[in-house]
Amino acid sequence: MTMFCYQCEQTANGKGCTIAGVCGKKDSTAKLQDEIVQAAKEIGFYNNELRKTGRKVIDADRSTLDFLFATVTNVDFDDKRLTAIRDKATAVAMRLKEVAGKTLLSQPSSDDDIISLRELLLYGIKGTAAYAHHALILGTESDEIYAFFAEALAVLAIGQATINELVALCMECGMINLKAMELLDAAHTERFGHPTPTPVAIGQKKGKAILVSGHDLLDLEDLLKQTEGKGINVYTHGEMLPAHGYPGLKKYAHLVGNYGGAWQDQHKEFTAFPGPILMTTNCIQNPKGYENRIFTTGCVAWSGIQHIDDRMPGGMKDFGPVIEAAQAAEGFAGDGTDETILVGFGHNAIMSVAGKVIDAVRGDKIRHFFLIGGCDGAKPGRNYYTELAEKVPKDCVILTLACGKYRFNKLAFGDIDGIPRLLDVGQCNDAYSAIQIAVALANALGTDVNGLPLSMILSWYEQKAVAILLTLLALGVKNIKLGPSLPAFVSPTVLGVLVDKFNIAPISTPDADLKAVLG
Repeated sequence: MTMFCYQCEQTANGKGCTIAGVCGKKDSTAKLQDEIVQAAKEIGFYNNELRKTGRKVIDADRSTLDFLFATVTNVDFDDKRLTAIRDKATAVAMRLKEVAGKTLLSQPSSDDDIISLRELLLYGIKGTAAYAHHALILGTESDEIYAFFAEALAVLAIGQATINELVALCMECGMINLKAMELLDAAHTERFGHPTPTPVAIGQKKGKAILVSGHDLLDLEDLLKQTEGKGINVYTHGEMLPAHGYPGLKKYAHLVGNYGGAWQDQHKEFTAFPGPILMTTNCIQNPKGYENRIFTTGCVAWSGIQHIDDRMPGGMKDFGPVIEAAQAAEGFAGDGTDETILVGFGHNAIMSVAGKVIDAVRGDKIRHFFLIGGCDGAKPGRNYYTELAEKVPKDCVILTLACGKYRFNKLAFGDIDGIPRLLDVGQCNDAYSAIQIAVALANALGTDVNGLPLSMILSWYEQKAVAILLTLLALGVKNIKLGPSLPAFVSPTVLGVLVDKFNIAPISTPDADLKAVLG
């Protein structure tokens, strides 16, 4: 065993990666990420001690987001960059130690259930840090989030918390993640406007082309501004698809459509794309075969791939190298299909027609809502979500979000009295929108979320999905079905607690799960 990692759904043999990561990371990369996480815990400990005396170190708070995000699955595979991050994190920890005048004494318990809960908390913190990082880029942050990170990382650093204390911190992490997603939602809508229902072309247009993947809408805006009038068409990929619903982004005529599907198919899709690819945030895979025309920026990186530097305060990133690569590439030789898919059903859009939706529920025209969403992935078993969506009865509505939607979002579902049967809520972080929709419907129908005709059937892959799951559990949401497999880091005892308290369960078969939900 040269490494050990079991933080993602696709971990080797459902137990843990011990030689190299299924994601593609080397053992040296895993070691650097482990060292960064340890340094982040130490920063949390000393930061928490300083906060007890009323002192806040804002640069340490913000840097912690960088450190944690770099260790999320499919983000940073560049050992050179990770070494620099490790060294910076270690230096920050040493500086805070000197200021705090404290010494960390760490004696972690070896109890399996304690370890399981520590990992659950750590991965929830990582996911929350990613969302808080997205919000910070847009100029929004919260001291409440920073204070929680300091406290929770301190607990993990010391390693002596009890089961009850860790469970409580996991639930608190869920609520803090809700706060982070709320901040990000507000930052997105303030800058780009509220998403509106928008058809998105999924066929190519003749001409030069750039493909943008990841999650960072600000990067996309910078690129759109710099390519305007240059005869270059810009396409979204993966979790950038929801960008087409925002008024502030779809106003650019050269944002012409969405190319391809979810992250795990990028090698085939990127190889065929006749132009440069820009990766923002996470979800990168080994770019072998197109390494000379893929660019990374922000937290995402791969060894040997050209990286676009961060923007200066108040400025834009310089995407000149990406634009030059597009101008030198062949581009698409002709137009493709004129088929479209519909996006833009954020909470504001759905609440604007809430009366019609509620009338349809009360009039028995909409029998049930299914939230089928989450992460996509390459591991066998995810065809379940395609089959499930196809078999959902025609008097039911499907809400979806994140890249798991690519399993079925190009199918024709029709509508119920003008209400589309498939409502795309947005990115993974737009789980906030889905929660707001559910709460509003529950209030209108005089019940709570668990009393709604609503079933959540979710797919997970990495730590942002873990954070969202903790949010749902913290809100008391029950009867969630999770797949395609349960987390390897959750011990049987901890799983038993989740089953007893929240009735969480693994997916089975589409027919059996539909029968259990609809009777």
